[in-house]
Parts: sequence; structure tokens; C-alpha cells
Amino acid sequence: MAKLTYKIVEHDGGWAYKVGATFSETFPSHNDALRAAEIASAEQQVAGATDGIQYEDADGKWHEELADGRDRPQTEVSD
Repeated sequence: MAKLTYKIVEHDGGWAYKVGATFSETFPSHNDALRAAEIASAEQQVAGATDGIQYEDADGKWHEELADGRDRPQTEVSD
């Protein structure tokens, strides 16, 4: 099972959370970014419907897969 860490970081004149190399929107305060990360982290763990997905990889190749809506990652918020 995958594990995602939401890290609170200074970003673009404010605060954001970062997962891997991806930043959230910028928030005016550390507490705002922390609360948003906690919400996003919790929502990431909620099971959904099994459905087909399409995505492009780093080499520009498109893929189609069936995503199991019950296969959710573990998440944590790192402050």
C-alpha cells in the first residue's frame, strides 16, 4: 500500500502543503496550510468507486487502467 506524506512548506510568499513534487495552492498562514493538508489527507483515504482512469506518464505515453476505489493510500501530515 502506498504512503503519502503531506508536508507543510513555505511557498510563493505564503504557506502550502506538498506531496512529492506537487504543491497545493498557497495559503496566507501556516495554520491554514496545515488545516488544508489535514482535510486533503483525510479525504485521500476515503474509498470511492472502481472506475477506469487515463493518465500520461513522464515520457508522454498515455495509459488506461481500472482503478480499484477501495485501494487507498496511507497518509500523514508532516509539520
